[in-house]
Amino acid sequence: MGNNIQDKIYQWSPNFVQNALISLFNIRAYTTRYSKEYKQFLEIYKNNQNLSRQDLLKIQKSKYKAFVKYAISNSSFYNKVLPQIEYPEHLENITSLPIINKEVLRQNLDHIYTIPLSEGSVSKTGGTTGKSLQVLYTKNDIQERFAILDNFRHNFGYALGKKTAWFSGKHLLTQNDIKCNRFWKTDRFYNVRYYSTFHIHSKYLEYYIENLIKFKPEFMVGFPSTMYEIAKYGMQNNLDFPAGVVKAIFPTAETITKDIRYVIEQFFKTKLYNQYASSEGAPFILECNHNKLHLELQSGVFEVLDKNNKPTNQGRLVVTSFNTHGTPLIRYDIGDQIELSKTTESCKCGNNNPVVEKILGRISDYIYSEEVGKINLGNISNALKGVNGIIKFQIQQNELNTLLILIEKDTGIFSRQDEHVFVRNIRDRVGNKIEIELCYTTNIPVEKSGKYRLIKNNIKDNI
Repeated sequence: MGNNIQDKIYQWSPNFVQNALISLFNIRAYTTRYSKEYKQFLEIYKNNQNLSRQDLLKIQKSKYKAFVKYAISNSSFYNKVLPQIEYPEHLENITSLPIINKEVLRQNLDHIYTIPLSEGSVSKTGGTTGKSLQVLYTKNDIQERFAILDNFRHNFGYALGKKTAWFSGKHLLTQNDIKCNRFWKTDRFYNVRYYSTFHIHSKYLEYYIENLIKFKPEFMVGFPSTMYEIAKYGMQNNLDFPAGVVKAIFPTAETITKDIRYVIEQFFKTKLYNQYASSEGAPFILECNHNKLHLELQSGVFEVLDKNNKPTNQGRLVVTSFNTHGTPLIRYDIGDQIELSKTTESCKCGNNNPVVEKILGRISDYIYSEEVGKINLGNISNALKGVNGIIKFQIQQNELNTLLILIEKDTGIFSRQDEHVFVRNIRDRVGNKIEIELCYTTNIPVEKSGKYRLIKNNIKDNI
């Protein structure tokens, strides 16, 4: 909620007061997000939805030029680095500019910032060291980013004020809430109910489903891992979510696998539309009503590079984001991988932005086997095929030749045969030489952000 005094007031307040405080907090936050500039940005993106590829590239080129000039003029870091390059503001010269990663960004933040901390909106993200990274946005940055997102969601009927279930990493619950089996708080002013992502346990999930059915949200937004666990529990326990209630689901912050998409869509009886951005401020990748992912060229420059920094069809994503004026991101190695579509044909939806085949997720979300090599998140996530009774699992690699697998199991269903099939599925992916240790637990904790991680690779820096 804010500072310590505010937190204490919130903790000791009755539930109806807590809900009111959340509404008041959001009113203040939303004035930053939704003002005159937001409406102008929203109109621009709405009008530009069906521009030709050529026109989109012209806009991208123009915005890149203005953004680089701004960075040189306002950031001491870029003022020192970029003028050494001939015509750095010309998009065709982008490969001459240095690539920066999260650690470089963290070490030079004070010199990269273009505005004082007091004038910016702060977004925090983690890094390989686990230390928090504070990215600053200008007011216009924030408003343009929300305009892009809302324009995307408007295509599926969403608008601010429509009844929405939100699953995010906000610490909103008290011990009294948990005693009462109440795992949500409600902003009645904006018609949003926030569901905790820190209490996704089999003993609580029926309460989530009961309340979602009662609340009847038109839209669902937030961490897909949370929605997936709820949906999976509902399907396993033959709970029926009413059809025609939820119009669309918008996942955030995590990689979507085929299994996650299928289970969520089946249980909630609606369609999921994916989006990609980041807390650092990456440009947007958005899914259309034909289930194609599109690069939003008006939001930045996307480079897909191999290990030698050469363009490739599938590789790591390096971004230049036009709505990061507070902390300019120019050729930023964001730590994700994507695969571009091989087809050059325009999408039938009318959006002429380039199509992405897959968002492969965090580069660090992999297991390394000396026998097999790197095994990515997508291959690991489908290891439950033919297995009953595993509620959730997480693979931790703390040593090169050992995997620790945490498992939450349903003791009434899970059998030795299920364990055998699961281990065999893992072996099929990681090989026979690596040691596998199973550890059964009643709760696999989420990260401090509220996100759930299927893979935690703690040796990647040593590979």
